[in-house]
Amino acid sequence: MKKILPLAFSLLASLSPPSHSGVKGTLFIIGGGDRPESLMRRFIDLAGRSGGGKIVIFPMASSEPAETGSRLAAEFKGLGAREAEYFALTREQALAEESVRLLEGAGAVFFSGGDQSRQMDILRGTPIHRRLLELYQEGCVMGGTSAGAAVMSEIMITGDERRKVEEGHEFETLEAGNIVTVEGLGFLKTAIIDQHFATRKRHNRLISLMAEHPGLLGVGIDEETAAVVGPDDRFEVIGNRNVVVYDASRAEVMIAPSKAVGFRGMKMHVLLPGDRFDLRKREAVR
Repeated sequence: MKKILPLAFSLLASLSPPSHSGVKGTLFIIGGGDRPESLMRRFIDLAGRSGGGKIVIFPMASSEPAETGSRLAAEFKGLGAREAEYFALTREQALAEESVRLLEGAGAVFFSGGDQSRQMDILRGTPIHRRLLELYQEGCVMGGTSAGAAVMSEIMITGDERRKVEEGHEFETLEAGNIVTVEGLGFLKTAIIDQHFATRKRHNRLISLMAEHPGLLGVGIDEETAAVVGPDDRFEVIGNRNVVVYDASRAEVMIAPSKAVGFRGMKMHVLLPGDRFDLRKREAVR
């Protein structure tokens, strides 16, 4: 019989997640895929209420950032945005102190899809990164889709795993120590974000991370859907599909010698458009 090893986590810490004290901004986290027009108009409306209403686009996650940035700017303008500009920065440009001027007058910032690691390799720890955190505190809207959703949380899923697998057999295990994570932008400190969630069957990787971070929520956002997180630490589901939330804060977490993970008492919420979830209280609300 295999011996099950309980993880040594502090239950008190996991039951008292940090809150976004003093934050005035909004997070607009899109799970990827097609973006319904009504969803994007909601983002533009929120941007118009903050700062000068300008939308700044960072498309560096894309393999073709200039093309992606231009297309997003045209999309926003076509849906009524007052102003939309994209900046496809290099690491050297992002490190320059004067780069923060690009964010002047921004009511919202939007991060494109692609590879979230490409985006973070350029922005992490730069003057722009620090200014983004300040703007979020001050009331700016931070939005993104797909890879642009992954960068929102403090702990970011890269999309890689540590075990070597053949193509087509990725993320087939519920396993501790397998999912590669790095530091994200850090707007959301109470949860780990995953995207394209039901469409690409990404439950395994997020559940695996819950064993390692039971004090955080796992929030999986499907395509054509967004979680809009307000300053009150509540998010609303909008769009066409669903958002899945895992809460292991009161669960007994187990890791077998094989690194297979187990839970007793983990909560799972499957939320539909119109539903709301309180990140601080860890409960769905109407």
